[in-house]
Amino acid sequence: RAPQLFEAIARAAERRIGSFNPQGLANTAWAFVTLGVPARQLFEAIARESEQCINSFTPQGLANTAWAFAVVGAAHRGALVTAVSARAA
Repeated sequence: RAPQLFEAIARAAERRIGSFNPQGLANTAWAFVTLGVPARQLFEAIARESEQCINSFTPQGLANTAWAFAVVGAAHRGALVTAVSARAA
C-alpha cells in the first residue's frame, strides 16, 4: 500500500467534490472503503455533497453509498442517512 498516495488522492478529491456527479460520489466512497482507507474528511465532503443531489442517485448508487458509510463507521451521519432513507422509500 501507499498511504501517502491515498492521502493525496483524498485531499484532491475533497477539493473537487463539488464537480462529482452522484455516480462519482458513490464510486469514490466505495473505492476508499474497499481499499481500507477511511479518509474521514473525504467522507464528510462526500456526505455533504450527496445530501445535495440525493434525488439524482440511482438505486445502485444509493446502496453503494450507504454500504460505504456503514463500513467506514460513518453511518451516524444523520442528514445523509435520512436523505438515503427518504430516497429509497
